[in-house]
Amino acid sequence: MSFQILWTPEAVAQFQELRQAAEAAVRKGRKTKPFGFFQQVEGCIRKLSAQGPRHSGLHSDPFSSLPNPLNPEEKVFESYAQNRTPGAYRVFWCYEPKQGQITLIAITSHP
Repeated sequence: MSFQILWTPEAVAQFQELRQAAEAAVRKGRKTKPFGFFQQVEGCIRKLSAQGPRHSGLHSDPFSSLPNPLNPEEKVFESYAQNRTPGAYRVFWCYEPKQGQITLIAITSHP
């Protein structure tokens, strides 16, 4: 099942920051870590959209330390953009009230 991806302002800002860092790296003629980070986060979001959170590569699990901004009684989930990497990026999201929608809450590196 495919999902429509919705974004919180915070998630949009974090995604744009990653994109700008990746574009700056490309302008310098080097595809460095920021470029790779952006590609991996973008791939995670693409998988969430196309194949849903049950995609095995996403390792989606409930995350209890972040409140759901849409419905405090519902769970927030995290999906892996990276794995086995220090400071690996995670995408935090929740289900929308409407079926087939996911809202991205935050895109951050793992502490």
